[in-house]
Amino acid sequence: MFSPVRGVAAIAGFLSVLVAGVGSATAHVEYVTPGSDPIDVIEFLLAALTTPFNLAVIGAGGIAVTAVGIAYLRLQPLRTDIAVFRRILRSYEELLPWLLRLSIGLPLVGAGFSGYFFSPAVQPPAPVFVRLFGITIGFLLLFGFGTRLVAAIGLGSYLVAFTVQPALMLAFEYVPGFLAIALVGGGRPSADHVVASMAADDRTLYSRIDPFYRQVALPFVERTKHLTAYVPTVIRIGVGISFIYLGVAQKLMRPGEALAVVAKYDLTAVVPVPPELWVLGAGLTEAFVGVLLIVGAFTRAAAGVAFLLFVTTLFGLPDDPVLAHISLFGLVSALLVTGGGPLSIDRALHEPTQNDSEVPRDPVRGD
Repeated sequence: MFSPVRGVAAIAGFLSVLVAGVGSATAHVEYVTPGSDPIDVIEFLLAALTTPFNLAVIGAGGIAVTAVGIAYLRLQPLRTDIAVFRRILRSYEELLPWLLRLSIGLPLVGAGFSGYFFSPAVQPPAPVFVRLFGITIGFLLLFGFGTRLVAAIGLGSYLVAFTVQPALMLAFEYVPGFLAIALVGGGRPSADHVVASMAADDRTLYSRIDPFYRQVALPFVERTKHLTAYVPTVIRIGVGISFIYLGVAQKLMRPGEALAVVAKYDLTAVVPVPPELWVLGAGLTEAFVGVLLIVGAFTRAAAGVAFLLFVTTLFGLPDDPVLAHISLFGLVSALLVTGGGPLSIDRALHEPTQNDSEVPRDPVRGD
């Protein structure tokens, strides 16, 4: 007889094997490739996908993932535990602006000090300007000062630069990051919150001389506050696009460089499968996670798998630039908090009830 506990244990075991098998190969190939001879994409895919062993492993993996998803939807194991888990995560939503600011601000400061523009693959010929840009935008986001305006400037700068430097697609996660920050603002703690609180209190001297809050900031917030509900949607779609790009364009469409990375780190010694299966597994896994995020299906589970992939990459590839992944770390962490949000399959399958949205008692503080 099927036991929900055993079913969940089996799911956890399968996901652990999946992450261990492909996690170390899911870095940005551009950042760690040792160089290689070009390999024809069509020939590589035909050879890899016509090998019986490769087909068996990929097919078994696809069937297993599909079966796990169907079993979860039909059996709903540990329903109470999952509901409490969701409520606990949603109780952290007030910290979402801070999490987003840290996720985008920290890597920008790192990029500034390192001299690259958003992505380590983009090294402009004007390093002084690049350093000033990254450090200034990054620190302003970290302090939460002029947050929405700074995020808009950052987004505009990225989009303009992208038109002349397509390699910035490697850092596409900055687009949903900046958009989300522009929608939620600085939150608390932030310099914006301090300034707004001072300006809103008629007893303060600052409230009489404030040139910005009441005339500009407050009207903008009032006009756009209904859009904050779509922050999870923005993050989902943006991060999903990044994952599909990394899986397809960076691995499946660049098999020579991906195979060189497998050889460089001797990944076949970690999991003894053919090198081409490593590339296929990593590319297809990232693309699948990206699709799940875009449509908003099993969003927290997909974000959790993505987080584990980054962790295994962090420890598996010692020369992979950690700073370049902090933004993705933070954004998938935000999805763990928010879930799928509007315009998602998750929302259609699970409309939160009043009891489901209640904030649970904090056992640490005792409230």
